[in-house]
Amino acid sequence: MPLPSELETQVGFPFQVDSRGRIASPDYDQHVREMIELVLFTSPGERVNRPDFGCGLLQHVFTAASDQEADALAYVVQTALQQWLAGVISVQEVAIVPRDSSFVIDVVYQLRGHREVQRATFEPRGLP
Repeated sequence: MPLPSELETQVGFPFQVDSRGRIASPDYDQHVREMIELVLFTSPGERVNRPDFGCGLLQHVFTAASDQEADALAYVVQTALQQWLAGVISVQEVAIVPRDSSFVIDVVYQLRGHREVQRATFEPRGLP
């Protein structure tokens, strides 16, 4: 998968049109966060031309109730992020925090070529 540079125009996720009627283009940091979200919430088999893309996180919505299950799921997420976004980010830590019948994903990462460590939190939306 070709990786974008900071100078290229990025297409936002979800696809949107801005106030000028053009394709919405997020800044690079937001684009990387959206790329992480795509890996997290895409199930393998969902993409026709890349059937192994994603980590299948939504299949585990009701299973991350214990600490052991959350740790195992965090390992799956970190492995998927390293596989698909290795040229863009260096994953420092992934934590899955159970919440009611769902969970929250906390990802600590560093953009390649940058010193600043960033943290992003994700929650499943529109559960299956």
